[in-house]
Amino acid sequence: MQVQLLLACGAETEYAASRGRSKIPLQHWKSLRGVMPAAQARRACSAKGSTAAAGVAATAASQQAAATDAAAQSHWVQRTVTLQNHRRSCHVITHKLLAELPELAEFEVGLANLFILHTSASLTINENASPDVPLDLNDALDRLVPEGSHYRHLDEGYDDMPAHVKSSLMGPSLTVPVAKGRLALGTWQGIYLNEHRNHGGARSIIITIQGQKRADGRR
Repeated sequence: MQVQLLLACGAETEYAASRGRSKIPLQHWKSLRGVMPAAQARRACSAKGSTAAAGVAATAASQQAAATDAAAQSHWVQRTVTLQNHRRSCHVITHKLLAELPELAEFEVGLANLFILHTSASLTINENASPDVPLDLNDALDRLVPEGSHYRHLDEGYDDMPAHVKSSLMGPSLTVPVAKGRLALGTWQGIYLNEHRNHGGARSIIITIQGQKRADGRR
């Protein structure tokens, strides 16, 4: 049995046979001109359907690979956190900073840099459990760098020049690893704001996060 084919693949296409009319479900739009047996026509359309399915699967795999590559790209977040006035001492501020960084949860791996924009305050990492540790640390700094009239720079008060020295000793910045949406701090580690002035006022900290975001997009 032979048929004259003009196959519009993708619809049920009728073809004329020597013994009446039949319908074949075909998978793609394409014109096949010529004369071939009906069974061969069915096999040709079936093969085209398999090829199309493979193409769809390849496209899906390509899109998934592109999404994975996009997640693996380096992403940046930068935020300035302003903390209101703290009394002269050392203060654990980890939770205050995290409250201002909801984007942190999107990162699978990376680094967070914290930089304080002042010369009379500093940042450090130390114990977050005992409330005595920040007090003892502040007392130790006062003993290391006492106030007095022996400084040249006294224009802003006796507490000012010692604050500058303490700031240089402790440092203005920290770099902390990021892992699975969190700062990778040790169990007993916390981020400290060290306020070295009697009345330092508000303090601003720039936090910059760089890393790879989670591939699943979860927070």
